[in-house]
Amino acid sequence: MAIAQSMTQRPRSAQVQILLFVFCFVIGRPCLFALELTNEFFAMDTGVHGDTLQTPAAKAKLLKELGYAGIGWTPPAIPEMLAALDLAGLKMNTLYVGAHMGEGEQKYDPQLPANIKLLKGRDTIIWLFITSKSDPPSSSDSDARAVELVREVADMAAASGLRVALYPHTRLWLERIQDAIRLVKKVERPNVGVTFNLCHCLKVGDSGRIPILLREARPNLFAVTINGADPEGDWDRLIQPLDRGSFDVRGVLRTLQEIQYSGPIGLQLYGVKGDARENLRRSMEAWKDLTR
Repeated sequence: MAIAQSMTQRPRSAQVQILLFVFCFVIGRPCLFALELTNEFFAMDTGVHGDTLQTPAAKAKLLKELGYAGIGWTPPAIPEMLAALDLAGLKMNTLYVGAHMGEGEQKYDPQLPANIKLLKGRDTIIWLFITSKSDPPSSSDSDARAVELVREVADMAAASGLRVALYPHTRLWLERIQDAIRLVKKVERPNVGVTFNLCHCLKVGDSGRIPILLREARPNLFAVTINGADPEGDWDRLIQPLDRGSFDVRGVLRTLQEIQYSGPIGLQLYGVKGDARENLRRSMEAWKDLTR
């Protein structure tokens, strides 16, 4: 009776929400506005460091203990890291590498072809950032050279059954996810997609466009990175442990759920001060709370 009386004094939309909540509670089903993400949640190696985390074995052991699915790795020591991950039953979710398209620049690390072969059959995503000393950021005039370079890396990856996700990075030639989306359409390779990086998206001032950008990227969205953050500021505010900051990370995850994104989600902790173990532990607890 009390519920019925109180509902007569509420707007109709509020009544609908209350009824939905009660209905879901009674039948034991999750509410429509709850997050139910089952994506692989991995830690980027930018936040897995410290005096007691110097070796691949130590890194893998800690990530296993905390419940992470694996690590986003940056060369070298790929064989050693793979061995440690295999022993722990974890995954090398991504491999961070660069492509350089300026005149006179080496296109990529000479070890890249061999490294890609090492990852054959492992479902590791090649994270590709693109730089150029001779072109302004995201110059449309140099798209043709970028397309040629990405296709070369994509063909190497395809031979090992791997995918390539373009990695937008502030102040590099490939800076915004919009640039990555444009480039992917020109590359025309089924194993080439894009990455959404929350911190870099905030840095370039696109926080208000995130839901739109994620929907535009959806057909080719291979990877996502998140972290705690404030909506603006320098890197110490744009990259924080997942339980810190005022930016609505839950809103980003809600959009990912709405577009049915099922790929991996990485934790970015680059430059975060304090004990790495504690930052990773708190971030995992926050992830559980966000997706519970």
